[in-house]
Amino acid sequence: MNERVFNQNIEKLRSEERRERLEVKRVVDLSLDHEPVSFVLDIGTGSGLFAEEFANRGFRVFGVDPNPEMIEAAKQFVPEARFYNAQAENLPFNDSSFDVVFFGLVLHEVDDYLKALKEASRVTRKEAAILEWEYAAQEFGPPLEHRLKKEFIEELALKAGFKNVEVHKLKNLVLYKLLK
Repeated sequence: MNERVFNQNIEKLRSEERRERLEVKRVVDLSLDHEPVSFVLDIGTGSGLFAEEFANRGFRVFGVDPNPEMIEAAKQFVPEARFYNAQAENLPFNDSSFDVVFFGLVLHEVDDYLKALKEASRVTRKEAAILEWEYAAQEFGPPLEHRLKKEFIEELALKAGFKNVEVHKLKNLVLYKLLK
């Protein structure tokens, strides 16, 4: 029974409707538009939806997620990537290991926003990209009180050691690019 619920959740996470709503290809394009990129870390990888798009473009992809079931699902969908059970606030990687660190709709869920962004800053050589819900009431996504304001993310980024923040408004979401 649990297996069925789990499989249905994975199918929902990877549905074509969700891919379109999240603008997966456009988000990955925007996340890669500055520098040559080889190594990408997908924080809160879930079923590997974004990791799969990064891998399809030929990058070496690593992912972390605190849920072991999601790690197993991601491994099935993106076998060429390497996945680890870990939290955003405590990444098991050396300093400057990645060109891009990506958060796909997970920053609002971490326990310590600043610590998570400091870890991202520590492990990236170039930038972090944060895909988040717009701070507005919408008929999908988390309630307004769980969403993060643009100013809050920008302030956190600077405190975490990033030098510049670019904001890209998408159809339903916002992509923040934090540059070192």
